[in-house]
Amino acid sequence: MGRAVTVATCALNQWALDFEGNLERIFRSIDIAKSKGARYRLGPELEICGYGCSDHFYESDTLLHSFQVLEKLLESPATQDIICDVGMPVLHRNVRYNCRVIFLNKKILLIRPKISLANAGNYRELRWFTPWSKARHVEEYFLPRTIQEVTGQETVPFGDAVLATKDTCLGAEICEELWAPNSPHIEMGLDGVEIFTNSSGSHHVLRKAHTRVDLVNSATAKNGGIYILANQKGCDGDRLYYDGCAMISMNGETVAQGSQFSLDDVEVLVATLDLEDVRSYRAEISSRNLAASKVNPYPRVKVNFALSCPDDLAVPTCMPIQWRHHSPEEEISLGPACWLWDYLRRSKQAGFLLPLSGGIDSSATACIVYSMCHQVCLAVKNGNADVLADARRIVNDGTYIPEDPREFCKRVLTTCYMASENSSQDTCNRAKLLAEQIGSYHISLNIDAAVKVVVGIFSVVTGRTPQFSVYGGSSRESLALQNVQARIRMVLAYLFAQLTLWARGMPGGLLVLGSANVDESLRGYLTKYDCSSADINPIGGISKTDLKSFIQYCIENFQLTALRSIMSAPPTAELEPLVDGQVAQTDEADMGMTYAELSIYGKLRKIGKAGPYSMFCKLINIWKEIFTPREVASKVKHFFRMYSVNRHKMTTLTPSYHAENYSPDDNRFDLRPFLYNTSWSWQFRCIDKQVN
Repeated sequence: MGRAVTVATCALNQWALDFEGNLERIFRSIDIAKSKGARYRLGPELEICGYGCSDHFYESDTLLHSFQVLEKLLESPATQDIICDVGMPVLHRNVRYNCRVIFLNKKILLIRPKISLANAGNYRELRWFTPWSKARHVEEYFLPRTIQEVTGQETVPFGDAVLATKDTCLGAEICEELWAPNSPHIEMGLDGVEIFTNSSGSHHVLRKAHTRVDLVNSATAKNGGIYILANQKGCDGDRLYYDGCAMISMNGETVAQGSQFSLDDVEVLVATLDLEDVRSYRAEISSRNLAASKVNPYPRVKVNFALSCPDDLAVPTCMPIQWRHHSPEEEISLGPACWLWDYLRRSKQAGFLLPLSGGIDSSATACIVYSMCHQVCLAVKNGNADVLADARRIVNDGTYIPEDPREFCKRVLTTCYMASENSSQDTCNRAKLLAEQIGSYHISLNIDAAVKVVVGIFSVVTGRTPQFSVYGGSSRESLALQNVQARIRMVLAYLFAQLTLWARGMPGGLLVLGSANVDESLRGYLTKYDCSSADINPIGGISKTDLKSFIQYCIENFQLTALRSIMSAPPTAELEPLVDGQVAQTDEADMGMTYAELSIYGKLRKIGKAGPYSMFCKLINIWKEIFTPREVASKVKHFFRMYSVNRHKMTTLTPSYHAENYSPDDNRFDLRPFLYNTSWSWQFRCIDKQVN
């Protein structure tokens, strides 16, 4: 009798609506799985069309092309003698479902629709799909004629069922169903399902990977079984980075771990496991067996195929391993770097332009690009032909081999220090030294002439000349003069991004990188349409606190000693006049709050779902040792005033890498008004009552 089953799961860098590329990556994963002896192959959620199609899911073209890809898979010899489990949208009785299509040897075995849809945070699945609400119910699905011609089937089972092979039983979950409190694997396991599969479209958030791993391992710790998880990886066209982490677990322990961050478009994990280990594990759990005797059975689709071989006593099986988690600093170094690489190669641009101010935020962005260059060189060294081909196309050299990260960085990153009369020599030197250490092509320029021309136009028209407050001007004048500098920098950044390579006799254009962190965006401490306005922003979802830790990580791991002086300098916008040649303006003084306080406000506002009154109630306890209730009230009111006054800036925020669950991204993650009654009169009155 067969005991050892060999199964494969994968992480694929699929791209929304890239049907040709997606098909090629699916084929590659199947080829690798078969070459390693796998008899079952699991892929990510909606892998045929790509997870991030968004409103393209409404289009009949998306459904049509998905079936065309499925037809190619069904008729190919590559998919013979292996159960293939792929993801795509399916319209059943005029209702659109997020489905798994499971097939073997040109026959569709089951179409399994998703039961629990992800609809929080960045997810909007209920907008495009309907959950399957008929538990343990199967209907007939009439196949399109083109598929009928390949399979010879007119109808196939559609619904909540499991597969019964000659040697075991498999049940499918889809992404969110693992996270739901009533996960299907609980009842399926009680009904004798031994192998659970999960196809995911799960994106990276700092410090999230352990949660996913714990959920997978706990799924089989109490009930026994084998759990196989596949996931999307990479940037498939928007702000999210899907972080792979494909894994296989048995009886509560990980037996195979995929990478969380890599430039490999296709990664396949294969494990051979002993079914008798599952059966013996379950046999001694009496509470499980009592519950199993009363379970409502699932419909079973019989499959004349085995995942094991009859004579498998000598086949070695996989042993448990210890999962290795990245530190948050490593996550920042790797995740946004991989996201930038995907964006660069898929946008077909020639590199990046970064306004480098000599401060922590733009320096952190530069370090992420430098980390990307490290990842590219490492991937090429390890024989990744796809990365090599992309690198050659980006630098426009068909014989180029990226070996030195600094040399590659000089080809793909242009940094630009834009000085004004309010800039200090210190920040200029810091920017120049960091650019030298990472190898970027560095430009220094002065914007004073442009600022004087713009302000001069205003003076000619109005007959008034605004002054900074240190020279007797009002706060309105001072703020306007600061904003002119910031906005001119944005205009120049785009000009140089378009024409720098032209001026150097090279083809192509550059993507402009922004570098506003998540805390500044939340507070609105940025000029609308300044250098925070860019093509993409790799640090827009990362807090100042985490960025400081990341800078320290770069000092230690990349030997970027220039970062030491950047770390020790107080953050400043350098938009107000210097005093005795020294910077007098600091970010925290301007904001009226520290970055540490901002992180707390952000987490309470978004993750804690706290309005002004609830935030005050929580903070009088959190800060009871350092602030009086009246001081807490004053801080909370100031934050909500500034947040609401500046919320309109979030509507034009540069697309940013999503890394924190308290991101204020207005695109789809943090949906709020952008015109507030900024007095918050009722809410603040409730706070005052408690203070008194």
